[in-house]
Parts: sequence; C-alpha cells; structure tokens
Amino acid sequence: MPPKTTVRKKRASRKATPKSKGLDVAGCKVDSSAPALREVVARVEKEGGIVVGSCLDPLGGTPLTIAILPIDRIEPTPFQRDLSEAHHKKLAGVIEKTGVFLDPVITVLAPDNGFWTPNGRHRLEAMRRLGAKAITTLIAPNRQLAWQILALNTEKAHNLKERSLEVIRIYRGLLDEDDSRPEADFAFYLEEAALVTLGVCYEKKPSFAGGAYHPILRRLEEFSDESLKKTIREHEKHADAVMDLEEKVAGVVAKLKERGLTSPYLRTFVVARINPLRWIKGEPPSLEDVLKTMRERAGKFNVEKIKQEDLASMAGGASDEE
Repeated sequence: MPPKTTVRKKRASRKATPKSKGLDVAGCKVDSSAPALREVVARVEKEGGIVVGSCLDPLGGTPLTIAILPIDRIEPTPFQRDLSEAHHKKLAGVIEKTGVFLDPVITVLAPDNGFWTPNGRHRLEAMRRLGAKAITTLIAPNRQLAWQILALNTEKAHNLKERSLEVIRIYRGLLDEDDSRPEADFAFYLEEAALVTLGVCYEKKPSFAGGAYHPILRRLEEFSDESLKKTIREHEKHADAVMDLEEKVAGVVAKLKERGLTSPYLRTFVVARINPLRWIKGEPPSLEDVLKTMRERAGKFNVEKIKQEDLASMAGGASDEE
C-alpha cells in the first residue's frame, strides 16, 4: 500500500475588501500577439478559426482569447460526464427561439489538434443540433484549466455515479499527460480518493450500487504521495476487491428478496450489517482488511434472522440505486 498523505480541505474564503483584488479595466488589455497567446493564435488559425479579441482575466491575470471556431474542431474533454440527450435538446430549443448564441464555450488546446471544451458539451451539441457551422469560444492557453474546470463541474454532478465517472476520466487524462506526478498534487481535481475507486467500479459495471460502499471507501482511502502510475494500480486493486464483495452481497440480497423482504435499502442494510468499522474507535484497519472481513461475513450472513422491521432503520440512508 503506498504511503498516504492527509489532504486538508481548504476553509471557505472570507469575503474580501471590495475592489481589493485583481486588475483594473486598463490592466486587462493585452494584444493577441503577446508571447503567452502565440500558441493559441497559431492553433486558431491552423484550425480555420479567427481571433476576435484577447484580454487578461481581471481576477488572476490569465491571458484569454476570444475566437470563432469551426464547430467540428471542438470536442468535449474525454473525462467528463456523458451527454444528456434531454438537456442538449432543450438547450437547442432555447437557442433557436432566441436566435442568438450568447454563452461562449470555454476551450483549451487539445494535445495534438483542435480544441477541448471542459464545460461546454451541451452547448456544443445544441449548436450542432441546430446545424451551426461555427461557435464562439473563450480559449485559455493552459490545458490544466480543463481539470480545474471539471473539478467545479464535478461538484454539480447529479449523483454519485456521475461524480465517480467524471473523476476516473479526469484521472485517466492525468495518466496520459504524465503518470509520474504524485497523486496528491491533484486532490483538488479529484475531490475524494474514494471516487477514483468507485469510478473504476462503475467502468466495470454501470449498474453498480456505489452508494452502499462509498462511506467505507471515503473513510479509508486517502490521496497518496506516490505517482499516479502506482496509485491507479491500487485503486484498481481496491475496485476488484469491492466488486468481489458486491457479488457476495448481491447473493445475500437475492436471498432476502426470496424471503419476501422488500426495501430500496436492502443492499445498504446488508453492507451496514457486515461492516466492522461501526464498532471500531480510533485508527481503523486497512481497506484491504476491512473488505476481507466483509467478504467473510457476507458468506456467513444468516438471512433467516432478518425481519422486515429491521430494514426500517435504513430509511433516509443512501439508496442502493444512488
């Protein structure tokens, strides 16, 4: 097991003194030929687009470029949540009704050609649905912003499955970039170490009931100072162990259903019953030991002792479908 490091959560920022940070209006002016923007401008021209303006971000001073790009030169980052058909169709209807596109998509330079958008997938697809040839975009020169922006989107994901899949896609993108970097350096992007492992589980089985296992993984997994190359193997090993446990838990759930017991929390109930952590105070065992204990207990689970009223205590907990 790689050494762990505790990643402390940052406190919410205090309200700053009005007009005390960032650049004033005049300080935001920058020419598109500035050295920091040369690569962006060259990529825009190479892809058949046009630069219509540049500026410095008024808060942090990051150089930004506003451009019109051929719509087929932009793709969503490969590590974000799946497209919602209902959302992009509804969005297309709104844009069509107004007759104007007023919300430029944020893009970064893709690794080789074209551009990635980390948070404009539905707007992009809505414009494609309307048959648009080009689209307005705000381009940042630093591709790492794609992960930072995804971290903000991850907080808005609808459920645990979507959050976990976004995180594992970010993780695989980081691996492709440079797998020698410490995992802990990307805690901000990844939110929780547990979400990486759950993401691997959802890759293996889209219908996986992650809500039942999330509390255990969240308590026992932390980001490591080891390289991404090493830590992904640990997450994959943990995911295999969780999936093995899930197979045994599913067998118990099936037997409970055969006895006529019904509840949306059956799986959560079983997992809670075999979880040794609820009796442990102080330093807990390793995740490997906890999962091993749970597999053993699942194999010995006596469904005959369970009554319908026992399930009532799970009401208000995480649903098996979360």
